[in-house]
Amino acid sequence: MEKNKYYNNRRRVRANEHIRELVATVKLNYREFIQPLFVDESISIQTPIASLNEINSDTIESVLTQIEKDLQAGISKFLLFPVPLNKAVNNFDYRFMLQTLKAIRNRFAGKVWIAADVCLCAYTTHGHCGILNEEGNKILNDESVKVLADYALQLAKAGADCIAPSDMMDGRIAAIRISLDSNGFDEVSIMSYSAKFSSQFYGPFRDACKSTPGNGCNVSDRKSYQISSFNGNDALLSTIRDIDEGADIVMVKPALPYLDVIKELHQITKVPLAAYHVSGEYQGIELLAINDLIDRGKAHIEVWTALKRGGASIIISYAARHAKKWIETIHY
Repeated sequence: MEKNKYYNNRRRVRANEHIRELVATVKLNYREFIQPLFVDESISIQTPIASLNEINSDTIESVLTQIEKDLQAGISKFLLFPVPLNKAVNNFDYRFMLQTLKAIRNRFAGKVWIAADVCLCAYTTHGHCGILNEEGNKILNDESVKVLADYALQLAKAGADCIAPSDMMDGRIAAIRISLDSNGFDEVSIMSYSAKFSSQFYGPFRDACKSTPGNGCNVSDRKSYQISSFNGNDALLSTIRDIDEGADIVMVKPALPYLDVIKELHQITKVPLAAYHVSGEYQGIELLAINDLIDRGKAHIEVWTALKRGGASIIISYAARHAKKWIETIHY
């Protein structure tokens, strides 16, 4: 039988937008997006963050207005980061974050889902994610876990739907789960930053949260507790451990440089997988768009599509509030 010379013609499934839409293996849904929010105790009005285009730091009052706008844009899920006025080495003051959560819950009740970041980097004078030893040269894991678990419980009491530990201390998921369950908050979920890499792409976030590490201590970076980009197995093992300890959602952060990790975790785990398109990744697209070198919306959609194709079921993006509008205008 003569071989059909058109057998390998793949262009038939690319011929027009209708068939491209039909055969698309990725379908974006704005309901799967989470919008990060910053609340800053040191400001009196909503203030633009210079290093994050179109992203603001909010007061308690202005964050309520921002959430109202985001709800109108189709976004109802948020990841909340505090920027407290006063920093310390221990005995941290969480009142500002707790007041913010209570205000959001009182205003919106069940209309929104709030994941509360759990970390100490914004609270510490040295910018690290845990408690420092007296010599100032080591982050103490177990002592930090105790503080984080107590903080998580206070956040749950204030109205958080989800606890999102970003500190990367070992054993903190189990400690937080035990603390929540033993105090009647067994329905509060945990979204673990289980595969959080030591990365250059966090710069704008650290600027927003005033949490650059190393000030006043002898630990200049977070490599001793965040995952090395040279060790993908560590990310897999850390994620499996966090699932075993009670994490309901796991996360890879940053996103694009670690698509291989997203893909492998998608294949070996069944829990919901979040990809955090972090501040530096976001701002890179924004700067290209500002200089008319890229179409802003199409570029973000291309990234989101890659994350979904890799296996992410949840996308955390600073552009999430545009997702519904941009997705509705997709041309396949």
